[in-house]
Amino acid sequence: MAAAAFAARHPLLKAAADNLLFLAKIGAFVHVFNSYVAEVTMCMGPSMLPTFNMMGDFVLIDKATPRLWPVTLGDVVVATSLTSPDRIVCKRITGMENDLICVDPSVPINQREYLRVPRGHVWLSGDNMSNSTDSRNYGPVPMALVKGKVTARIWPEPKWIVNGIEQAKLERMVQQRELEEASRRP
Repeated sequence: MAAAAFAARHPLLKAAADNLLFLAKIGAFVHVFNSYVAEVTMCMGPSMLPTFNMMGDFVLIDKATPRLWPVTLGDVVVATSLTSPDRIVCKRITGMENDLICVDPSVPINQREYLRVPRGHVWLSGDNMSNSTDSRNYGPVPMALVKGKVTARIWPEPKWIVNGIEQAKLERMVQQRELEEASRRP
């Protein structure tokens, strides 16, 4: 009763309180949405060239789907950096748990080291291997540090981000069918 009487005597304070409550609700919604559903963020650095530009690509990160279905080999993900936990890195999954990985394929064959990805971990690599700090430097990444899957570049030049390995398999199948068809022709 006292609150209603106060609101009747001070309509400007009531309106301000209502607006503040509305803003708090919107802030809570945005926080929950960004934390658990999806987020738009800027991707910077040379490690994911040519998939992303060096500066200023805005990407959509799906945070809900990886909670329901596991990420797979070839997916582009964001993860907490092992070397700087206050930073987020954007890399491609090039090894899943129990995969045998060549630590650094850029070194001569006789100097290559191989590693089995431990259970509950992934191997992350930048698409631009000549200029990327990734699992070759810090080792396998725990799945708990993978925060989401990059599904699209929003700006500039919007496009869906496809699984690079699945795309390569599809292109290889198409080429193989074309060769088979060509060999059947007289």
